[in-house]
Amino acid sequence: MGFTIGGTRGIGQIRPGTRRRGRTTEATAVAEYTGLWGWAVTPGARASAGRCSCGADGCPAPGAHPLDFAREVPAGATLDEAGRAWAEVPGAALMLPVGRAFDVLDVAAPAGRRALVRMERMGVRPGPVCLTPDGRCQFFVAPGAAAGLPRLLYRMGWDDADLDLRCLGPGAYITAPPSDRGGLGPVRWLRAPAPDTATSPPEARLLVGTLAYICHRSAGRRP
Repeated sequence: MGFTIGGTRGIGQIRPGTRRRGRTTEATAVAEYTGLWGWAVTPGARASAGRCSCGADGCPAPGAHPLDFAREVPAGATLDEAGRAWAEVPGAALMLPVGRAFDVLDVAAPAGRRALVRMERMGVRPGPVCLTPDGRCQFFVAPGAAAGLPRLLYRMGWDDADLDLRCLGPGAYITAPPSDRGGLGPVRWLRAPAPDTATSPPEARLLVGTLAYICHRSAGRRP
């Protein structure tokens, strides 16, 4: 199976044979993100057998980046508006721009899962959490976390620890459920958006201590 890139508008057939039902499902998901949660959505590339639908030779991130020729669906877009926008990019992946409504704390999936259990026992309620097919957990937190993470880790005494913990901020994009990322499989929710956490995600300081602790313990278990 290949990708056909072309057309007078630069819009390619990202996934040949995409069914109308699939496009409707994607448009509904876009409308939920834009209309219900207040997130913008950007059409993204997809990959098959390591080849990216953007058509670029040697693409550095096959199936894991926005399509530079596609227009963003802004926060607040309705179902009709989302449907019209997605009809221009059938089969595109749903990507969310980071650094506007939220930043993202990114850790290895095993550490993220253990951290979620610990947070629940401590009465800490996280915001939305994604699980990616390449084994990462992505915790949505309030904007500004990426810029403040080094200082926060320093204040908590984790600045010199070997942590598989990073924060994505302005300029980054993540693949949103139910889209496929990098040809590896779909992204899915471990904690789905809810009215109180999607529009007002928690401050990073409420999660970083637990995430850093679990990441540190996980690093100690590695051979």
